[in-house]
Amino acid sequence: MDKYVCEVCDWVYDPEVGDPDNGVAPGTKFEDIPDDWVCPLCGVGKDQFAKVD
Repeated sequence: MDKYVCEVCDWVYDPEVGDPDNGVAPGTKFEDIPDDWVCPLCGVGKDQFAKVD
């Protein structure tokens, strides 16, 4: 599964970890996160994330 990085604050979404504090279970692909989810560090939306190569 691909990791994604916030282009604003550089926080990395790792699907193996998820974001359990904000309702995203470990093992959740970035594409499967709800559209209203925001970066837990700076609060921007999913559209501000880029896939890590």
